[in-house]
Amino acid sequence: MTQASLKDEPITVTFSYWDGSGHRRNVTLKKGNSIYQFLQRCLDTLRPEFSELKTVSADQLMYVKEDLILPHHYTFYDFIVTKARGKSGPLFQFDASDDIRLVNDATQEKQDSHAGKVLLRSWYERNKHIFPASRWEPYDPTKT
Repeated sequence: MTQASLKDEPITVTFSYWDGSGHRRNVTLKKGNSIYQFLQRCLDTLRPEFSELKTVSADQLMYVKEDLILPHHYTFYDFIVTKARGKSGPLFQFDASDDIRLVNDATQEKQDSHAGKVLLRSWYERNKHIFPASRWEPYDPTKT
């Protein structure tokens, strides 16, 4: 399979809009989409329900996965092919499930990987000294 066709594959990403408590949602996009494009899609999903997001742009959002703040310019493909790891395991696992009773679908994120948090940067700035935000750190591709 070529790199271009891999980047074009659809994936469903589970995320939790974080405003102090979690609001779990899913969005479908392509592996080649950037974190910024993902955040734009999240906004489209969340705006009807959360008035504080009506005037927000994706630039004002953050995506935190496995306690790592993921930069907007990376793509899901980047994290998948490098098998990037967070503090407690792989950042993204789109492998087929081990449970044969479930439909094996390599486009669905495995249930044992935690939903990433989508949040306002302003919320993070106000709460970065408090758990869980106090654990979060910028993603560093040189760390293993």
